[in-house]
Amino acid sequence: MARKKKVSETEVSITSVERDENGLISQPKVEYVFDDRGFVNWRKMVKLEHLVPNRQRTQESDTSQLEDKDLLILLGGIKELAQIRGYSSVEYDVKTPSADYVVATCKIKWIPNFETESREVVFSAIADASPGNTHSFASDYLAAIAENRSFVRCVRNFLRINIVGQDELGAGSGSKQASTSRAEAASLLSFDPKEHLSALMSQRGISFDKLKARLVKEAYEKADTFNSVKDIPNIKIFELIDRIQNAKKT
Repeated sequence: MARKKKVSETEVSITSVERDENGLISQPKVEYVFDDRGFVNWRKMVKLEHLVPNRQRTQESDTSQLEDKDLLILLGGIKELAQIRGYSSVEYDVKTPSADYVVATCKIKWIPNFETESREVVFSAIADASPGNTHSFASDYLAAIAENRSFVRCVRNFLRINIVGQDELGAGSGSKQASTSRAEAASLLSFDPKEHLSALMSQRGISFDKLKARLVKEAYEKADTFNSVKDIPNIKIFELIDRIQNAKKT
């Protein structure tokens, strides 16, 4: 029996994201959908897997049969759209006027593309969270809920998407969302992208030194000063996770 070739660390490749003169991703290939004016139809770019029925409005389970007003977008779909559109920074301003009320403002600096006449655009959105507009377990994570809501609103409003994000909606007492376990909620809200990247690198046999060398080669800002994954900004962390997950294993 022929022995399997051992994959060396140097054989692991990371696919670089490349954009054309219009600011659209050319590598890896992305199937864009355009409207009759020639702009990207970001609503149509949302995959069906990231859409769920709004149980406060309908009992229909087939999302392909529902109108936008009866749908909700999952957080994963919003993140995917943001990465495809492209941004250079995400900032949060979180305030707590009282112990049980949190207000978060999300500000995203979007990279230039043909829709903004090749200009960088900064867009922001505000959201709040309190026991009155959250349900069960979510009341213990008001800051995280407010941050998620502000991010979702910032992305979908900028991209002209009129479907409400699931994170923006306080669930009704009889919905499946309300029956989600407290442990599952805590796990989702405490998701650490840096830990996820570290685990993914370990699975793929990618050392930090190799990752750092790639970032330096790509002239990523301050990459030569990074000493660990913790030094890499989250915006780059999400991109690296996506690149590694989509890289072909050799």
